[in-house]
Amino acid sequence: MIHRLIELSLRNRGLVIAIYLGLAAWGYWALLRTPIDAIPDLSDNQVIVFTDWTGRSPQEVEDQVTYPLVTNLQGLPGVRVVRASSAFGFSMINVIFEDNVDLYWARMRVLERLNLVAKQLPEGVTPTLGPDATGVGQVFWYTLESDQMNLRDLRTLQDWFVRYQLNSVPGVAEVASVGGYVQQYQIDVDPNSCAHIRCRCRWSSKPSSDRTTMSAATSSSRPVNGRWCAALGSFSRSPMSRTLY
Repeated sequence: MIHRLIELSLRNRGLVIAIYLGLAAWGYWALLRTPIDAIPDLSDNQVIVFTDWTGRSPQEVEDQVTYPLVTNLQGLPGVRVVRASSAFGFSMINVIFEDNVDLYWARMRVLERLNLVAKQLPEGVTPTLGPDATGVGQVFWYTLESDQMNLRDLRTLQDWFVRYQLNSVPGVAEVASVGGYVQQYQIDVDPNSCAHIRCRCRWSSKPSSDRTTMSAATSSSRPVNGRWCAALGSFSRSPMSRTLY
């Protein structure tokens, strides 16, 4: 067999050279066009669900947040296994699907189920989906440095300007911010002053007729509809005004 193949090649040298050149050209084209990952993505086909419940112990998070979510997500079609972990004020659930399931279809089904199970969760707890990318997709690290801005200003610049610009780049799934100080407003309550004006130092988001710290903080910057505004003795139409207390 080998002798016949060698004899056939010697008799048809032009054909062998043409085939060789065609294979070489095809290999060079494939080398330039074939996508190659520096680090192959061997992770599972999964959807991550994050849930924050600030100030709660891991056991409370497990009983009231993680357990209801896990029991409802297990019944989704194509789910292979559901893994969950509960920490202090934080819950993370990994819903692993079969390899032949489309990732975006899986995310839509998980999101539909989260909308149904939201009624079973405690008040103020909202589960969110993780990014549609894995850890091996991380391609770039950068830092913001300045001699004139502090860490709070740098984090604000990152969260409100730089991050949005990078998110608009095609192929970017998420831009995660690490470090710095997130700008926030804190209310320090004086118990003696609250007792003097008969204001209850109770944090509650439910509507109530009682004067609470939460309701006062919410009403201090709540936008309301406005129609007329008096300024310098004349009236002008104003589409919106803001209540100040």
